[in-house]
Amino acid sequence: METISSIKTRVYRFGNKNADGSSEMKNLLGGKGANLAEMSAIGIPVPPGFTITTEVCTAYNRLGQEDTIYLIKEEVESAIDFIENIMGCKFGDMENPLLISVRSGARVSMPGMMDTVLNLGLNDQAIDGLIRKTANERFVWDSYRRFIQMYSGVVLGMKPLTKEDIDPFEEIMEHLKEKREITLDTDFTVQDLKDLVYDFKDVVRKRTGKEFPMDPWEQLWGAVMAVFDSWNGDRAKYYRKMNGYPSDWGTAVNVQAMVFGNMGENSGTGVCFTRDAATGENVFNGEYLINAQGEDVVAGVRTPQQITTLGSKKWAELAQIEEKDRSENYPSLEELMPKMFYELNQYQDILERHYRDMQDMEFTIQDGKLWILQTRNGKRTGAAMVKIAVDLLKEGLINEKEAMLRIEPNKLDELLHPVFDPAGLVKEDIIAQGLPASPGAATGQIVFFADEADKYKYTILTRIETSPEDLEGMNVAKGILTARGGMTSHAAVVARGMGKCCVSGAGALKINYKERTMTVEGKEYQEGDWISINGSTGNIIEGKVPTMEPELSGEFAQIMSLSDKFRKMKVRTNADTPKDAKVARSFGAEGIGLTRTEHMFFEVDRIKAMREMILADTVKGRKLALKELLPMQRSDFEGIFEAMQGLPVTVRLLDPPLHEFVPHQLATQKELAEDLHISLSSVKTKVAELQEFNPMLGHRGCRLGNTYPEITEMQTRAIIEAALNLKEKGIEVTPEIMVPLIGTVNEFVVQDEIIRKTAEQVFKERNNKVEFLVGTMIEIPRAALMADKIAERADFFSFGTNDLTQMAFGYSRDDAGKFLSIYLEKGILTSDPFEIIDREGVGQLLAIGTERGRKTKPSLKVGICGEHGGEPNSVEFCNMIGMNYVSCSPFRVPIARVAAAQASILDKEQNS
Repeated sequence: METISSIKTRVYRFGNKNADGSSEMKNLLGGKGANLAEMSAIGIPVPPGFTITTEVCTAYNRLGQEDTIYLIKEEVESAIDFIENIMGCKFGDMENPLLISVRSGARVSMPGMMDTVLNLGLNDQAIDGLIRKTANERFVWDSYRRFIQMYSGVVLGMKPLTKEDIDPFEEIMEHLKEKREITLDTDFTVQDLKDLVYDFKDVVRKRTGKEFPMDPWEQLWGAVMAVFDSWNGDRAKYYRKMNGYPSDWGTAVNVQAMVFGNMGENSGTGVCFTRDAATGENVFNGEYLINAQGEDVVAGVRTPQQITTLGSKKWAELAQIEEKDRSENYPSLEELMPKMFYELNQYQDILERHYRDMQDMEFTIQDGKLWILQTRNGKRTGAAMVKIAVDLLKEGLINEKEAMLRIEPNKLDELLHPVFDPAGLVKEDIIAQGLPASPGAATGQIVFFADEADKYKYTILTRIETSPEDLEGMNVAKGILTARGGMTSHAAVVARGMGKCCVSGAGALKINYKERTMTVEGKEYQEGDWISINGSTGNIIEGKVPTMEPELSGEFAQIMSLSDKFRKMKVRTNADTPKDAKVARSFGAEGIGLTRTEHMFFEVDRIKAMREMILADTVKGRKLALKELLPMQRSDFEGIFEAMQGLPVTVRLLDPPLHEFVPHQLATQKELAEDLHISLSSVKTKVAELQEFNPMLGHRGCRLGNTYPEITEMQTRAIIEAALNLKEKGIEVTPEIMVPLIGTVNEFVVQDEIIRKTAEQVFKERNNKVEFLVGTMIEIPRAALMADKIAERADFFSFGTNDLTQMAFGYSRDDAGKFLSIYLEKGILTSDPFEIIDREGVGQLLAIGTERGRKTKPSLKVGICGEHGGEPNSVEFCNMIGMNYVSCSPFRVPIARVAAAQASILDKEQNS
């Protein structure tokens, strides 16, 4: 046999406590292949196999099938020989056949998004030899029918014809079950299984016009290429887009010797987690099935049993099953196979300590022997992510920096979602109980099909069971409800990864796709009916349930404290009201980076005065209207300043064009004319005059203040008077007045003079002073390039990246949706520039503006207040170019704090 060390680099082998690769090679071997190699090397019992690298997938997309097979044929044949020598059987042999599995393996976990084929190598001749070898005719025929079903779906494209139909093979099995009056696959007799194999091959013949392939090598190459193809399948592409994974990564292909959980009552298969993926609790948990293969557990076809006795009792309590019935009919693996449980428990402990993270493992027990098929860092909810990181830190498995880097900043958003208010729950409204698969609270209207998840504003995707094809609908829906499946089903695992509320395995639900109904204990619910689901308890509730703000855990506070220890940048918030300011402060905001004053003018009691100011033909008329607005603005600022208790508050002067404030409907125009005692024609004329061809580039921002300086005077007076009023109450205030949309130095100079002159006038009137800053919002490319000149007068810069992105790309944010998705799909853009800062273009403007501004004024305070301020990748870039702070919406403040800490840690590591 060829020695393992001489294998070429396109195929990496593992098995028999030896491996070519390691866990450090995930980019090349994919996560699954790298971990299989690692487990084999450290002595975990892994079925032998090999990994075809991600580079081959990339080559396949360029070369096509024939040339790719030629490229790797010799290495694959050698690797099959390697497996044969370890397993003592031969691929394609009629008497002693080697059967293999073919699975995908991207560098990151993408559960269910790509394809798998099990039992590959079976054909009409091999089954006879396998029956003689195993003396288990039922097992062999069961494996054969599974192989035909799976291979036909994955490789031959045998899918349901319509969404109301079920899988053609499932339909044949359901008819046979009805005829035989049985309910489970395990109830099939040997003759039933033989009949199913015959019927399955007949369906393949009729649907494809070809015979099911009998040549094992044809089967293997078909499966390998199908896995490569699945990398660019719709569900994989959507999953990548949802998570921001590049399309050029490719997937590896893992080929392993089959081990069988369906060989009888001494065999089984399962999925387990070293910690609770929903809560983060340090409890080993999982599910298993006796006499089954791995797909049975995640597909939810049979109700899985719990691995531990503790978990089994909790499950029985939820399912309202008496302890006696539970122990007899649903024993835990710990009770049923204590030796196997003991081994599994040892391996889970070894693997968690080795990888120093919560592991998601798959295992098979073949005739009393335990095999570990896979391990990976487990998908987890936001709450579990925080608790696991803190617990691993306390246990000494990771250090503080590692704990911070274990946090996915965006997943913190899950902890801030509302939960059901117990006061609004009525016990009688609970219509059924399922498994609490993914925490959270969701209320919505029932939809039964994933492609209709956007049919209503709020939907609960209600399915018998979900499949990878449902991914897009699962992402759109507010919550997911399934009649089948356990805590490790597809719905549960994917929902937890999304942070989506999910209740699975609600067996009391009878779902009829064709009628679009759900029946529970005789009561029928139609599509569009409102239900609520509690992913923390498994309760399914009729109608809408009110929500309340969540209580944040102690671990959350610990992570926030750790983030403050490491980060260099401050985190502020964008807030226009005292309520928003208080929420942001509770999340740790260190000031306000953007208060939009225009939002204050749209309230009913103010819009009239604002319109009066706009319609005035003279400076005197405008000043009279602005005098009416002054106390309103002053009161607003007092509330915001008081909420921030001495922290800096940046107030942006009026920014939008005036046409946004005037009425455009005839009825409202008539009402305004009557209120102001002017003619309707005067109102219509003024509205027409204000209309702009391109408001984005029109009469707005500093252009308003420079043409109507009385607006800037009023707003400055309101800000300064509010600050003085609070100072007299003993409350410290640090106002920062921001001039929007400058493109030239002189635009800022004129506004700066008005602001400072007005402030001095107020100080003189009040015989009192407050410190304040005057700065500008850099949102026009020319301003970034002129930053050195602007910094001669400005105290601070705040980059408005929303408008800066629009101007730099020439994209309208409101209209870009018409082509952005196509640009992303075609690779013209790698990410949406309105979501993630475009480092190559817009980012360079940020860097140039910061550098040039600080060259003139080293003490210049620089921040960002666009939507990018709460996006982790953008926060990292802001840290990289030396900004003082980022500002974001209140509920994204924790995300920005963690992202800023991670940016500092990574920056130090790269520069050390």
